[in-house]
Amino acid sequence: MRPPTGVGFAPQAGGDRIRVVAFGGGHGLSASLRALRATGLPLEITAVVTVADDGGSSGRIRAGRDVLPPGDLRQALAALAGDDDLSDRTARLMQYRFGGADELAGHPVGNVVLCGLMEQLGDPVAALDQVGAMLRAVGRVLPMSNKPLGIEADLAVDGRQITVRGQHQVAVAQGRVLQVRLEPPEPDACPQALAAIADADWLVFGPGSWYTSVIPHLLVPQLAAAVTRSAARRLVTLNLAADRETVGLSLPDHLDALGRYLPDLKVDIVLVDRNAVGDPEPVANAAESLGARIAIAPVAVQDGTARHDPVRLGRALVPLLGTAR
Repeated sequence: MRPPTGVGFAPQAGGDRIRVVAFGGGHGLSASLRALRATGLPLEITAVVTVADDGGSSGRIRAGRDVLPPGDLRQALAALAGDDDLSDRTARLMQYRFGGADELAGHPVGNVVLCGLMEQLGDPVAALDQVGAMLRAVGRVLPMSNKPLGIEADLAVDGRQITVRGQHQVAVAQGRVLQVRLEPPEPDACPQALAAIADADWLVFGPGSWYTSVIPHLLVPQLAAAVTRSAARRLVTLNLAADRETVGLSLPDHLDALGRYLPDLKVDIVLVDRNAVGDPEPVANAAESLGARIAIAPVAVQDGTARHDPVRLGRALVPLLGTAR
């Protein structure tokens, strides 16, 4: 059993731990967290999660209650759940989604629990820490801001420019994203997230929805400044295929977008799947513009779908993260 190192547990005695902060949201961040665990390295993991989701269960909860959208936070907590049987059963309960057609239909249990704890404690970080303790989490989950945020984007559609509001609408809209913004435009960052970034050995970005899960962290001024100041090394894991919000965006374009939203961003390593990269030279050139080298490895699942395999991704991360600062 992996020794727990998260909320409510002391770090493993002896040896230096590698402090990793992973940024993202949804399935991409979940895959990254599971991969970090699969490395077997002595990691101290902190997930910093976007809080702009307004679709599905999270959107319904946001519409009626002044709390953070819980869905992406829940998924990150589940990805960090301990390896013992009780933790596994608790994680499966948190991920269970109510069926039927009543008011509970479509809500995962964990979303309801997080909502209740955020209201009861009046502090989203305390609520996340409590659920982390229930799951015997092997890391910590933090929101990028303690207040729910919105996303809007300018898109080019059929030769005209339109503005789309809401994370879900941006993610599914037809057209090419020209610019993405947060609402409000300069939210405060979660203080604990800023502290984790300051103490980190590695900052990990991606994979995930580029404009709605990865780039939003760079749009929070305090987070962007903390990333720029941090002495940590930085790793970007690129996606395997374009999704609807990145139609027409090549892998080099993904890296260019990071530099456009945070011009002072410096990266050490860009990790890309062997089959997704095609000709590596354009990606290498784009990575070099951020100060990075590329690492090419088989990190996708082997059934041909565009999903990262946490075990294969973890295996690729071992030689990259094995050395701290």
